[in-house]
Amino acid sequence: GRRGHRSLIHHMGGKRKAKKAGLEESPGRSKRSTSASASASADSMWSSGGSSGRRGHRSGSHRGSRNSAMEVASRLNEASIQQMFANIADEDDPNSASLEGISKLCDELGIDPLEDIRILVLLWKMGANDKPGQINKKEFSQGCEKLQVDSIDKLKKQLPALDTGFLDRTEFKDFYKFCFQFNRQGTHRTLDKDLVIALLQMVLKERVADDRLTTFTEFLGKSTDETYSRITLDQWTSFLDFCYECEDISKFDEATSAWPVLIDEYVEYMEKLQR
Repeated sequence: GRRGHRSLIHHMGGKRKAKKAGLEESPGRSKRSTSASASASADSMWSSGGSSGRRGHRSGSHRGSRNSAMEVASRLNEASIQQMFANIADEDDPNSASLEGISKLCDELGIDPLEDIRILVLLWKMGANDKPGQINKKEFSQGCEKLQVDSIDKLKKQLPALDTGFLDRTEFKDFYKFCFQFNRQGTHRTLDKDLVIALLQMVLKERVADDRLTTFTEFLGKSTDETYSRITLDQWTSFLDFCYECEDISKFDEATSAWPVLIDEYVEYMEKLQR
């Protein structure tokens, strides 16, 4: 059977360590192979995204009747979409692209999955929900139709629109939940604490107050409570809700709190810091 996948962050982090140690294959191979130039272009790609404070028009806005949408979809080159997927599909399963294939897609798009959240936004928009850590052929094909793309060049042109600043609060909460679910491993329902810290810093950057994000990840990192060595989906989603609903921690009332204990203990941690 196939081994359980690692998160995209852990997967790419391992490749980066190999590169630093001189273990990764040298650049200059075909476009499909991992390119050493991918991370070099990531910074410039990220700057095109725009700030999280602004809102843009939603991509895929109403185009009129369903018939007209179908006509537009029919103009896409289906064979080209199939070839795009074949380029990233697993060797042992042509109907699935796991983290190795997704990292190839990042290379082709010129983005760095360790720092550029837009790969997760892309996977979310494409509906990669069937299994954690992968996208299947059907999801990819339907995602390309939804985004109206049938080539890597067209997908590159979509990158600026994938900035999380274009997501309203409801959309972002759904995306935020997806980030947790996509990074689960196998049948595990929880995420490793260190992965959660890395994901929070990537996903919530410029979305919640900097000091709230910094102090919460510090609190998690310093915690020696075994209970928090792995984080549940409820704890994950509760932190974002807490950021939205309790901007001023001084007004937090633990006596009437319905938040998970993790949030109560974070507030206690903050109160000690402020003494």
